[in-house]
Amino acid sequence: MHYEGTIYRPPSEANSILLQITTGCSHNRCTFCEMYRDKRFTVKEMATIMADINFAAAHFPHHRKLFLCDGDALVVPQAKLVEILRAIRQHLPGLARVATYANVKSIRFKSDEELAELVELGLTMACVGLESGDDVTLTAINKGNDSAQAIAQCTRLHRAGFKLSLTVLLGIAGIARSEIHARETGRVLTAIDPKFIGALTLMLTPGTPLFADAEAGRFHLPGARGVLRELEIMFETTTLSGGLFHANHASNYLPLRARLPRDRERALSEIRAALRGETSLKSESLRGL
Repeated sequence: MHYEGTIYRPPSEANSILLQITTGCSHNRCTFCEMYRDKRFTVKEMATIMADINFAAAHFPHHRKLFLCDGDALVVPQAKLVEILRAIRQHLPGLARVATYANVKSIRFKSDEELAELVELGLTMACVGLESGDDVTLTAINKGNDSAQAIAQCTRLHRAGFKLSLTVLLGIAGIARSEIHARETGRVLTAIDPKFIGALTLMLTPGTPLFADAEAGRFHLPGARGVLRELEIMFETTTLSGGLFHANHASNYLPLRARLPRDRERALSEIRAALRGETSLKSESLRGL
């Protein structure tokens, strides 16, 4: 496979074929993220992509999932993306799912008909970094969209037939807007009603603008208790029609997995026990990205 730079994928794609059809991220301006800082965004040549599809077909014919890398495959022009998906279907007919990262800006590039066409060709899951539902926080981290735009574009994906997996970041609003961030994120998650939610806890990364802000005293990351309080508020304010809410990423202090609304009270009970000091939290040395 012709990989360029470090390849990232969601935890749920651990056993997937990773097909890199773009390099880098089309936005690449979020203040907390350093994932693609070393790459210029490009769409890879079709000959390279086809060589990798053929390699995957020869070496991983029984894999059930494929993930389109890097940061955002939806910015690929529709005709080329359709050609890629048809080649995947032809050479890897046993796949049950093709997924990709997507951001709010790039979803807008596709018409409703184009999104439906992608689903018909097998691209059925989109992983979207919501991060927060608080517009002040979204502006501060230079996300490139507000909450209304996130709701509108994710709703379009939903209508087209995509399953949605949304990521939110505990701690991203700092101490000052911590509880506002949690409540507003619950509001937006409820409006979108995704199939999956993954809550990560912010870990400041050297080289990012947010790390520099923290070093200069302009940003203050909530401690473990503050982050748990955010998680509590999110569970209180998020209503899903049967979606899974995961908070078991390596960055989190308290691993949780709950189906909402069924497991809401159980999850809240576990969070509140941790806030009372009755449950051991993950040590800082064991947390990671």
